[in-house]
Amino acid sequence: MDCSPFSKYSWLDFLFSVIGVCAYVFDVGSDMWVAKEFYCHGEFIWFGVLVGLMVLSSVVIQMFSWFWFKYDRDLENFEVNTAPEKFLFCGQRRVKVSCCLHVLQLGFFFRHLTAIWQGFRVWWRGQQGSEYAVYLVHDLSMLRLIETFCESAPQLTLMAYIMLFTNQARTIQCVSVVASTTSIAWMVVDYHRSLRSFLPDKAKQAWASSVIYFLWNLLLIAPRVACVALFTSVLSHYIALHFLLVWPALVLWAWRQRTDFMDSPAGERLYRATVGLIWYFSWFNVAEGSTRGRSVIYHSFMIADGAVLLVTWWHYRDIELTQSYAVIMVLAVPVCYSLGLLLKTLYYCYFHPKLWRPQDKRGGKLEPDGSLPVTCMATSTQADAPAEPHNRRMARHARIFYTAGVDTSEMGQINRREGNNIV
Repeated sequence: MDCSPFSKYSWLDFLFSVIGVCAYVFDVGSDMWVAKEFYCHGEFIWFGVLVGLMVLSSVVIQMFSWFWFKYDRDLENFEVNTAPEKFLFCGQRRVKVSCCLHVLQLGFFFRHLTAIWQGFRVWWRGQQGSEYAVYLVHDLSMLRLIETFCESAPQLTLMAYIMLFTNQARTIQCVSVVASTTSIAWMVVDYHRSLRSFLPDKAKQAWASSVIYFLWNLLLIAPRVACVALFTSVLSHYIALHFLLVWPALVLWAWRQRTDFMDSPAGERLYRATVGLIWYFSWFNVAEGSTRGRSVIYHSFMIADGAVLLVTWWHYRDIELTQSYAVIMVLAVPVCYSLGLLLKTLYYCYFHPKLWRPQDKRGGKLEPDGSLPVTCMATSTQADAPAEPHNRRMARHARIFYTAGVDTSEMGQINRREGNNIV
């Protein structure tokens, strides 16, 4: 049994990296096109909101990227994996170039290029560095997740609001909606796939799991976006107040769960603030242990909040303008959300894999046949084994995502054994 704590880099990883950078360029291009159209048509408020979302998202992404770059430089094998023959820049020059790129809001794009370059060396040329290539892919997956909910989801809400408010849809608005929806859908699949790479039996997992995971996320996010857009179409001046009431409460909840994703207090505060923003649109597990109770609390709150938004829209809507779709929206939103919850339950009952198996009396983890395998998800290595790259940030999320219901005392013992051999 292969007990490597990471997946080897494959042509599929390289393809995902290429598609990822293409999707990123297309998304930025479509955003700039939409902003230009707003400006040319004299719609300066919508232009300002759209540009504000783009700037906010870019700044948050660059901050996460820079924090991770600083953390990684302190790791023992960082210079080995970024040597001149392996990397576009190295040494002090790499630090200066990276700093300039992040200030110019190009650090995220450069990470994409770095992942493609490293992947090309590994997959096409057959050179070493597979582990570091996988490491880069995992970081990009998390950054794309953050970028999606900082920009694509709010932008999708903005475009839906504009179409509802004006009761018409221009071609550019439809393009923006398609681009944002595609970005969200791709993020969900890519993030799920990245977490799956930490499973020791990844190859045995059927694609049906990813499809179900994608569907229930889509069916839960779409009604949430619809509720916010409908509310904004009748009380646009109050949506900011709504966000400022809900978001701090979600950030406080993330703080109460004692998240441990970043390696510095400042980075962790940024992460918790971002989690609050993600939770405004979708559930995102950030703490170990059983997630059922937290998930029930979250979805109960979202149902109540969505109901308030939907009822408010129904009360203040223009009856004549909304006659053609009002009843459809009132019925479709709760039905879609209910179907999403049903598929989520189905996923966790039948498709969600588990990392940790129960221990027998000898302290080992039992396979289904009762044998005692080596623990494959432990990130520590033996003293005589060479250090291998392992993305601890994404490994934490994989452990959280795939260990629902695990005894917290057992997880604490595992965490204490976890090493720092990341790069």
